[in-house]
Amino acid sequence: EDGIRDVERSRGLGDVYKRQEQKLSIDTSLNLKSGKVISSYDLIYQTYGQLNNNRDNAVLICHALSGNHHVAGYHEGDDKPGWWDNMIGSGKPIDTDNLFVVCVNNLGGCHGSTGPTSINKDTQNTYGFDFPIVTVEDWVNSQKVLMDSLNIKKWQFVVGGSLGGMQAFQWALDYPEYIDNAIIIAAAPKLTAQNIAFNEVARQAIMSDPDWCSGNYLKENKVPKRGLALARMLGHITYLSDKSMAQKFGRDLKQEKIGFNFDVELQIESYLRYQGEKFVNTFDANTYLLMTKALDYYDPINDTKFIDKISSTMTKFLLVSFTSDWRFPPVRSEEIVKTLISYNKNVSYACVKSDGGHDAFLMKNDNYFDVMRNFIENN
Repeated sequence: EDGIRDVERSRGLGDVYKRQEQKLSIDTSLNLKSGKVISSYDLIYQTYGQLNNNRDNAVLICHALSGNHHVAGYHEGDDKPGWWDNMIGSGKPIDTDNLFVVCVNNLGGCHGSTGPTSINKDTQNTYGFDFPIVTVEDWVNSQKVLMDSLNIKKWQFVVGGSLGGMQAFQWALDYPEYIDNAIIIAAAPKLTAQNIAFNEVARQAIMSDPDWCSGNYLKENKVPKRGLALARMLGHITYLSDKSMAQKFGRDLKQEKIGFNFDVELQIESYLRYQGEKFVNTFDANTYLLMTKALDYYDPINDTKFIDKISSTMTKFLLVSFTSDWRFPPVRSEEIVKTLISYNKNVSYACVKSDGGHDAFLMKNDNYFDVMRNFIENN
């Protein structure tokens, strides 16, 4: 109905999950914050668990910059599970025995949802660099369309880490009557100048690659591999802490002795190059540009309508930060906490000790998982 066609593709996951991967094709236009309009688009998503008869046990998982809809379980032929498999599943903090979990590949992504690698139905050509810039607010609006198509009355929880946490916060602002609880992990109310600078260096690495072809590399049958790999290497450094890198790699040599050359000599060099090379085979360069811009633009507290929005929400909030996260340090989560308290909102906060850096939100940590489990079971 209303221009929505739902095409389901289901695959079994053995004894782990019965995973559903679905494509929602939407023929109604989406007005973007930039003023541009996408006339039609697809959203790829997966679900876990069962929606109850009251349709009120649903959880939306929002992914971060390089994430996707494959949040738990195994794809056929894959040797590793989804990116948050330790958090989501039977008996896990986000327990699929009781909750119905939905995760969608964001608009502008490169894992099935309409994005730069998709065909523009208006021109019959690949979007490429012409795909419009999307924002956190745009993602939330498209997720609301998905919510309606699933006939979900209200999200019991909207959960996300990093850029996903920003989406969880935005849900509470834009659709307060459709969300009971927001779990915002390792996030910030806006980027610092330093964080924007990291993103700009990453973008310049991509756009300076001779194979970028002004963003139209797919038409030229090329991929800006060197630039995208450098962007990933830079990003990966910021996701780890100095202590975690020291513990994992130190100054260990790859070979038995120093070669006095510019080949890979240290284990950390080898690791970063491997991460960069692996990333270019699974991610699109234009999507990386879009995701970093969405991060840069996010600043809801400076929205002229922020006071009205935050005043109207009855959402309960859980904020979680990690001691070693220097990309989005605890003080950034505390900014959100203080803002919510100033408007008399129901907010809980935990700063978890961890050496994992920004990526700690993806890692198993008993204290972290206990905080998550306690909040979820009591709300």
